[in-house]
This record gives sequence, structure tokens and C-alpha cells, in this order.
Amino acid sequence: MTDTFAKACIKHDKALRQRVHLFGVLLGEVLHEQVGKETYTVVERLRKGYLKLHAKPDRALYNRLTRLIESLQPEMLSAVVRAFSIYFMLVNIAEEAFLHRQRRRIAGKGSELWEGSFDHTLRGFRKQGIAPQQLQNILDDAAYIPVFTAHPTESKRLVVMKLLRRIFLTSEVLDAPKRGINQRQAAIKSLKTQIQILWKTEEVRAVRPEVRNEIRLGLYYFQNSLFEAIPQVFRRLQNGIDRVYADHQEYHGIQLPPFIRFGSWIGGDRDGNPFVTAEVTRLALKLQQQTILGEYIRRVDKLIAELTFSDRFCTPNWSFNESLKSDNERYQAFFQDNPRRFEDEPYRRKLFIVRERLKQSLQTVEAAPTPIQDSNPEAYTTETAFQRDLKLISHSLLSHGDEDAAEGELQDLIHLAETFGFYLARLDIRQESSLHTSAVAEILRITGDETEYQKLNSQQRIQLLDSVITEGTTQPLQVDKLSQETRDILEVFDLIADSKRDISPLAIGQYVISMTHHASDIMEVAFLGSLSGLIGLQNGAWFCQLEISPLFETINDLKNSESILDELFSNSCYRQLLNANNDRQEVMLGYSDSAKDGGIMASAWNLYQTQKRIIALAEKQGIQCRLFHGRGGTVGRGGGPTHQSILAQPGNTVKGEIKFTEQGEVLSNKYSNFETAIFELTMGITGLFKASLGEVRDIREEKQQYLEALEEIATISEQHFRKLTEGTDGFLDYFYEATPVNEIGMMNIGSRPSHRSKGNRSKSSVRAIAWVFGWGQARQNIPGWYGIGFALEQWRRQKPGRMKTLQAMYRHWPFFHALLSNAQMALFKTDMTIAWEYANLCGDNSTRDRIFSEIELEYERTRKQILKIARIDNLLDDMPVLQKSLSRRDSYLDPLNHIQLGLLRHYRHTDLQEEEEEMWLRPLLRSINAISAGLRNTG
Repeated sequence: MTDTFAKACIKHDKALRQRVHLFGVLLGEVLHEQVGKETYTVVERLRKGYLKLHAKPDRALYNRLTRLIESLQPEMLSAVVRAFSIYFMLVNIAEEAFLHRQRRRIAGKGSELWEGSFDHTLRGFRKQGIAPQQLQNILDDAAYIPVFTAHPTESKRLVVMKLLRRIFLTSEVLDAPKRGINQRQAAIKSLKTQIQILWKTEEVRAVRPEVRNEIRLGLYYFQNSLFEAIPQVFRRLQNGIDRVYADHQEYHGIQLPPFIRFGSWIGGDRDGNPFVTAEVTRLALKLQQQTILGEYIRRVDKLIAELTFSDRFCTPNWSFNESLKSDNERYQAFFQDNPRRFEDEPYRRKLFIVRERLKQSLQTVEAAPTPIQDSNPEAYTTETAFQRDLKLISHSLLSHGDEDAAEGELQDLIHLAETFGFYLARLDIRQESSLHTSAVAEILRITGDETEYQKLNSQQRIQLLDSVITEGTTQPLQVDKLSQETRDILEVFDLIADSKRDISPLAIGQYVISMTHHASDIMEVAFLGSLSGLIGLQNGAWFCQLEISPLFETINDLKNSESILDELFSNSCYRQLLNANNDRQEVMLGYSDSAKDGGIMASAWNLYQTQKRIIALAEKQGIQCRLFHGRGGTVGRGGGPTHQSILAQPGNTVKGEIKFTEQGEVLSNKYSNFETAIFELTMGITGLFKASLGEVRDIREEKQQYLEALEEIATISEQHFRKLTEGTDGFLDYFYEATPVNEIGMMNIGSRPSHRSKGNRSKSSVRAIAWVFGWGQARQNIPGWYGIGFALEQWRRQKPGRMKTLQAMYRHWPFFHALLSNAQMALFKTDMTIAWEYANLCGDNSTRDRIFSEIELEYERTRKQILKIARIDNLLDDMPVLQKSLSRRDSYLDPLNHIQLGLLRHYRHTDLQEEEEEMWLRPLLRSINAISAGLRNTG
């Protein structure tokens, strides 16, 4: 954001502090009234005590607070933890509402808006000489695709999220113009009631959620937020274009294509999750259909009430009249009770037919899995037919001069219909490569094509798969002879074929292959798809209804990705499949596992280089390649502000399209409230537009000096990270003992296990989410910064004057700036004093001292180097709004961390009986939730 926005936030920070104070007072009143004076007194003693400690060390006070915590029983600890957890939820609401008000205040002044707004971006384009046709080209090529995933699942329950939405809306009343007597007092009373309900609502799940719960949680963001946000985004973009370009001599209007698309992994991601079956995937698709059809019906109902044009006062155009005439004959049954319904109101009659057809579609979806077109001729058979009817009405309204009516609620519905179709979000399927290999080996053995497939190298496998895809297997496949595991895999491909035929060709997105190590991994999926009729020859021409996306996750796989894709693109069979798919290939890049593998700097740099190499290879081969970024919520998993993250991509690699995962708490932070969703979508979209300028004009390449510098720095960083995490005796023991990672695995926040292999405590087995989550809870956060300081210091010392080079890189290279800015955030959330307390959980003092001293040394080194490079005195000085936000929480996290430490000591005590373990586990799991709320991230 620009300094203007930051200054506005700082200037009005008192208003935010007052709102936070109000929420705190109301929560205090609820505590005092609902749980009594004793609990309230404990909360206040801890809150005020740790505030003092945060300002000034005091050993005597620290000891008194520690003794207080140790004296508390589990039930009291649960209440105290819940109080702090709810406080953080309320602070998050206050901040979100405050930022929304600041944006509204700036917009109300009518001046240039903040960086990342449509207004600011378009004005920048105009100053750079981007002509209207060039802008149209950018829009036509654009594809902005957030993909919702369930790992980690949002730790808040859906019922709690709905409560928080009500509190957000009520808090908005406090800032609204007065419309009645005692408006403020009534709003405050309502807020207190809602906080009291929140206090009495269980926020921790009693049981681990099933995938169906995760699906419904994902749908909540569409129902509660995105259905309102999407039309507003298109409206604001159109208004911005008209405002900025209206006086351009070449401006004759801009058409907005449906460039926003949503994807989902919820119900489709079966990698490491045995609970995602074909039945569950079908349920996900069905629930998505029901959700979007229900929304269309609701909006058409509104239009029936609004478009009350009489044919006495307007004349619809010929196309509309012909369509309505045909519908009247075909759908007479809809008017059996009243044949003359809306007979002189043509748009209402047409919309009535549209609504009834949508209802028929919805009833068919709810009743059975039978294809709509086969079971109900009155239902819409395709989403395009529905879109066509809406556009017929729009064009007709325009033909008799009713532009405002055409461009109002009707245009909003058209944008929704083009964005969501009849499928809502394209459901990606993901599975791990080794399972495909096992299935292919079994199938080829049964068909007599190859008895020892797994002993073949990648090239030999590709040759064999080329043959069986092109010519078929030697013998027909007898499915009943296959193992259950292989039949389960084939059932997924049958499901893909059914969904593309029965729901929409766009219902299923990519088939993502995690842990792609060889070109044959992709060809195996193509072969499995051919068995379900998704791939093959028809009338001598290839068809391919399966879009396959390799996922490169580890550092080694990122480095090998170019050679893997080159081998794949050189295969004649696969190249013909690509040709049948308009020469389009998607490649997914894994941020989480590569960061866990080689550290954040090596991961970021290898991802940067990989993108450039893949795009260069695709262009050389005449292939249009879209990169899919597998980002997590935290810095250690590729997270960070979306706008800056997109601009930090290598030049000329975005190519108008960006696809990325949105995970866990990121979903609730961005999309719980449609007001914030509009802002977040806008920031991402403008980032995409800016990053796509290379499509319409030449852009400056990164300096070779910068690239060479980071190559050396990243190599040093990776070596240092691996030395700690792979070359230090006892490191994994330290990780499991000095963080609550084992206890995190007991939380009911997601359906997927925290480890790839049960009982395997290796670094490769622990999932990146649990890895980052554990370090974050222990306030050590090494996934977000470890290795950066050592590498920068070592590289800088090799030659004089290199600090100036690093400072120039930070100022002028968006990639390097984003990398160090994100590291600043991770460092700011790190607290070495508290981290030492967690280190003391380690059973071996020698191991503890060795490893913690390395972590502490690297923390100080990294902080010092970044401050010098960024030319600031304190972390986040150049991001004051974020700095204030995190500082506001920091002192309130201290008591929670100390409570968690005490709970871990109790829970891990070897002499506890089973009942006592359970008694201490409950508040412990609550403390994990509460610290997550304070840090605003889980994994």
C-alpha cells in the first residue's frame, strides 16, 4: 500500500485502539458475569503482568506469574485460554473493520486511491502509455485463479465464523451515520450479547472433521462473501476503466471477459488422505452444484420483481422475442396454474421460465446422480444455455435504451454465471505419483504387456506407455482381477469422465501429480485416463479430456523439472495430447516442501529459476504454460501479501495467468467478509495485470549481477539450513520435544494426517504444515528465516562494497524485496526469550544448548543483516501498519505461550493416568488455537 494509506491508518490509529478497548471491556464484563470474579481476576493479573514484563524485564514478577499459572487447574486454564483466544478474534475483527473504513474514507474523498486499487493501477497504466486496446489485450489474456484447499483446515468452527461475521456487522453500526435514538448504545448492547454467545460456544471441535465438513466450510466463503464480492469487483473495474480512460482518443469502451475463476482441492485432494474417496469427490461436486444453482434461483427471483417492463412501453428486440416465443411453446407446463402469468411483461415471463428451469436442474441434482439432460428435459442441460438467456435479456434491454437496467443486477448475475457456471469451482484431483506407478504395473501385468514394469527406467516406461496409449493393451483389462487399491484409482478417472459429461466440461480442473520425479509419472496418468475414455483417437484424431499437472516439490525436483518436461514434450504421443488441448500445459510448483527441504531462501530462489526455465522451454516448444503456485499461509510455506507476491515473480513468466492455492486461515482472513474479499481480490487482480505488462510491451530484465549474487547466496543458505536440520545430531528430537508438533497432530482441525507415514518422525515424513505450525507455536519460526542471515553475511564478507549491492537489490528488485520483507514478518513473530522456554522442554540439555544456540545466533544474524539492507532501525519499520498490528498482539501472546508451556509439561508427564492426560490435553489444544489466533496463522 502507498504511504498515503499507511499514513491514514497511523493517523486514525486512536480510533482502532478505542474499538479494541471497547471489545476488551465488553469481554471483561462477560467474563465477570458468566464465570465469576476469580477467573476474571486471573485473566487480568496475567494480562497486566505480562504487559509489564513486555515493557521491562522483572524476574520477581516473572516468577510470580509462573507460580500463578502452575497453581491453576485444567478447568481454570481452559477458561483463561479461551478468554485470550476470543480477545484475539475480536482484535482481528476490529482491525479488519478499521482497514475497511480507511479505504472507504480515502475513496470518499474522490482522489487517487491506494496502491493495488483499480484506480491507482489504471492511472499508472495510462501514464506509462498503455492504450485502450493494449488494456483490452491484457484483460482478454487474464486468468486469476485462487484455489481453495483444506490443508490446514481453518481451525475455527463454521458456527464460530458465522458469529464473528455478526459481530463484524454490528461493529460497523457504531461507525454508521445516526438513524435513530440510542443507536450506539443499542449496538454496544448487541455486541455484548454476541460476545456472550461466543463465550458460550465451543470453538474447539470435539472430533476430527470429516471431508464433508471441510467441503461445507469451503462453500461458506462463496455463500457468505464471494457471491456478493465478485459482481462488485467487476463493477469497480469497469468504473475505474471508464473514469481513467474516458477521455482517451482511442477509447471506445472495454469489454470485461470472465477472467476470474475459482478452483478447489476440497474433496479432490487424495494425496495422503485416505478419507477422500470417489464417493466423497462426487459429494463435493454435488454440493458445489447445489450451492451455485441455489444462488442463481435467488437472484433470478429478485430480477423477476425488478424488471417489470411492459410491452406497451418498450419493444424487445427480435432475438429475444423469438426466444420467448419458443420457450412459451416448449415450457407450457410451467404456466398450467396461470397461463397468462406476466403475458404483457416479457422480461418477467422469460425470467420466470429461467427460474423454473433452474429449479428443475436443482431438483435433478438433489434427487440422483443421473445426468440432467437424460432425466429432465425441462432443466438446463448446460451452463451456456443459461448464460445465453441472460444475455438475450440484456441485449434486448440495451436495444430500447435501458442501459441502467441492463447493467445493474442483471449484469451482476451474468458475471456470476460466467465466473461459476454450473460447477462453482473447478475441482482439481491430486494423488501421489507412486500410487499411479503401482496401479500401472498391476494393470500391465494383467494385460500381458509388461511383467516387471517397476524395474524399467523412465525412458523405457515412456516408450511402453506411448505404445499402450496409442495401440491399446495386448489383452482387454479385466477389472475384477485388480486389487482394491488399483480399482479405487481407476474409479476416480471414471468419475472425471462422468463429471465432464454430466455437470460441465469445466467441472474438473487439473489432475495434479504430487512428488513428480520423472516424465513417466505424467505418462502413467495419461495411460490411466485412456482406460476411462478420457484420452484416445476418434476418427483418426486425438482427443484429450484430461488436463495433467506435474507438481515439483523438493529442491531436487525443482532443479530437474526442465529436463523432465523436455523429455515429456519431446514424446510424440504426449505432444499430440497437448495439441488436442490447444497446446496448453499447467505446471504446479510446491513452496512448502521445498522450503522444508532446503530452507526458505534456497526454496524461493530455486522456484524463481525454475519458473524462468519452464516458461523458456514452453515458448521454445510452442506451448502455452500456466504456472500453479502451491503457496501456504505462512512465510515458511510461500505465504505473504498476494499483490507483492505476484509482482515478485520473474519477468515474463506470468503470461496473463496466475493460479495459486489459498489455505486454511488465509481463507477466513480474506473471504469471511465480502468487504475484505473485494479488497483482496482487487489487490491480486491488479498484481496480475501489472505482472502481465510484458504481454503488450517490452519490460526490463533483471540485472545479471543480481541473479549471480542470489545464486551464490542461496547456495550458502541451503547448506547452512541442511547443516542444522539434517546434519546436526538430535535435531529432530529437539523439534519433537521443543515444539507442540505431536499435540498439533491431535487437534481436530483437518481430515488429513500430520505425517505421510504413521510413526515415521523423519523430516521427510512430517508434513510441511505441521513443520511450520510447530515452530511457529514455539515462537522459533525457523522455516521463515533460518539460513538467510548466515548466507548474507558470508557473501557480503567475501568482497568489499557488497552491502551496497544488497541494498540496491532490495530497492529495485521486487523478488528480493518480497523475500526479505516476508522474512521480516517471520522474524517479528519470533521471540527468543519464549523460544528458550520451549527449548527447555528438550530432554537432553546438551542437545538443547547446541541447537538453541545455533537458532538464536542465526536469528540475531538474520535480523541484523536485514535491518542493514532495508536501512531501517527496527523490524517492519517500512511496513508500519503491519508492525502496529503485530505489536498490538505481541504482549497478549506471552501469557498464552507460558500457559501452553505449563500444559505441555503436565501433559507429557510420564506418571499421568489416562483420565488425567485427557484433562490436561483439552486446555492444551485450546492454547494451540488461541496462539494461532494471535499470530493470525496456523500452517
